[in-house]
Amino acid sequence: MSHAAIPVIETQRLVLRGPEPEDYPNFKATFASYRSRFMGGPLNAYEAWMLYAAEIGHWDIRGFGMWMIHDKDTDDTYGMAGGWQPAGWPEREIAWIIWPDKSGKGYALEATHAVRAHYYAQGWDGAVSYLDPMNLDSIRLAERLGAVKDKEAPTIDGSDAVYRHPSPAALDGSQLAHGIEMEIGHYADPMFKPKGWALD
Repeated sequence: MSHAAIPVIETQRLVLRGPEPEDYPNFKATFASYRSRFMGGPLNAYEAWMLYAAEIGHWDIRGFGMWMIHDKDTDDTYGMAGGWQPAGWPEREIAWIIWPDKSGKGYALEATHAVRAHYYAQGWDGAVSYLDPMNLDSIRLAERLGAVKDKEAPTIDGSDAVYRHPSPAALDGSQLAHGIEMEIGHYADPMFKPKGWALD
């Protein structure tokens, strides 16, 4: 898939576009930080560059990949979300990461819900998320998306937990789907001030 052919997805607050060279500084800073500890980081400058090149190349090799999450009004970047399946991975993954200073505002929920709907519309019959068992924020987010821990599924390296997303048929018109949309609407409301532990 050529870079120009990567689809653009719009949500209530966000625009999701393919990764561009100008997006790299935020990516590098995040993967050099403690924020990336559950995704193979922190990485040095060379490792971060190689991973970012892989993010772009993944679209050409697989025909799907990760989008950069942009604010619809300001065009600021908030993180990445999309599909991911490097060589040797058992299944296609729905993955996400939010920049450290942009967390807790529902951006990952909004973006991940949109990319999952996109891939399901393109014919995916399901997906998983490979999560570090200590990554409680991502586990909570996966559960809010309706994903359930699949103890029988093959893992990447034996140390990750596999969370299986509901199928397109299970989501279609479901209470879960309506609940996700409602939560996204709350985050989009400027009067909404969530309390407690910050969740993406």
